[in-house]
Amino acid sequence: MNDATDNDRTVLLRVRRLLRIFVVCLVLSGLTAFPLESETRWLSELAAGPGAPVTEHFPALLEWIQRVRDGIAETNDRYPFLAYGTDWLAFAHLVIAAAFAGPLKDPVRNVRVIRWAVLACAGIIPLALICGPLRGIPLYWRFIDMSFGVVGVVPLLIVLRALRPLVERAELTARVARLPEGPGPADPTRPHGSAPAAG
Repeated sequence: MNDATDNDRTVLLRVRRLLRIFVVCLVLSGLTAFPLESETRWLSELAAGPGAPVTEHFPALLEWIQRVRDGIAETNDRYPFLAYGTDWLAFAHLVIAAAFAGPLKDPVRNVRVIRWAVLACAGIIPLALICGPLRGIPLYWRFIDMSFGVVGVVPLLIVLRALRPLVERAELTARVARLPEGPGPADPTRPHGSAPAAG
């Protein structure tokens, strides 16, 4: 086994490890989008509990958490069908995580999925900046939302950088394989300069 192969194996092992972390975070994000009412109630109790730093130092954040808790509870009580939208949000996270089955198996051949995920992370920022004010989301909470894109893109960029030499080598090999074959060796039985007989 040569050094290049050993290095490739090391790179792929690191790449798959980072991709697994990314996928696990996607799955957790999806699963936690289902029980929103329970989660916001627990978060509110934690934030307002004794000794909680939010209560003393971030009263506006505490007020927002409680407002969100009340809004979700009241909506679920009166209009439970609206939670169907966040069910689809959760499902979308799980589907995106499933799309990484290809990159986990063969990151080089499926590098386009990773590049697409980088664009998706980047898209979080304009979405939060544009839709956040329209929905009455406080600025500090929009920054929390945008942090998911910033944090999520870091392992993906590390993966793309590590894969770059492997991808370039694979693309070069594919281009060479598509080249037309050159002229074969000259036929010694054919006179010099004569064309092959038509047939």
